[in-house]
Amino acid sequence: MKPEILYQDRHIAIVVKPAGALSESPGMPELLRDSLGGDFFCVHRLDAGVGGVMVYARTGQAAGRLSAAVAQRSLTKEYLAVVQGRPAQDRGVLRDLLFHDKGRNKTYVVDRMRKGVKEAELEYTVIGCVDDISLLRICLHTGRSHQIRVQFASRALPLLGDARYGSKIRNCGIALWSERLCFPHPITGKTLDFRQAPPEIFPWTEFTVSFFAE
Repeated sequence: MKPEILYQDRHIAIVVKPAGALSESPGMPELLRDSLGGDFFCVHRLDAGVGGVMVYARTGQAAGRLSAAVAQRSLTKEYLAVVQGRPAQDRGVLRDLLFHDKGRNKTYVVDRMRKGVKEAELEYTVIGCVDDISLLRICLHTGRSHQIRVQFASRALPLLGDARYGSKIRNCGIALWSERLCFPHPITGKTLDFRQAPPEIFPWTEFTVSFFAE
């Protein structure tokens, strides 16, 4: 695997993680080191089966500031997802309590706060429907393990290709893509805003290019 480099300087690199690559070591940091040289620090994650835009720090100082930006929600993360069915509303906010079972590597929606449970929130918009599948644009307000996957699956809207969370359509990878990152540069403060369309494979090819440009 060779990641596509969208932007780089001596502080950060903005890249397109291929689906199948690990966000952390042994994965993207080593791939980037082989391509660009030097060290790379992971400050946010994508599930291994999910691809799209990510930022990596190249110095400890940049890593600290990017991690702070993630915690303060000044790093905007937007995703595209294809789900089975159609949400009852064309746009909305989903709020849940999530518990991640590390032993099973699976997240569950629960009904009360207890040890290990975290609040989760996302905002979505339906931007296209074809037959019985829907294309959504999603803005994460929190970053929990498998958050998007489990929040929609718990509403009988599993992501295509996501067998772990109940998808019956399995002739594709997990239909989730990190489309956009927007954040202040950790050193200069300049706003950086990068988008990348998903690959031209099923199920993304079920929707026209105009959907992704909205």
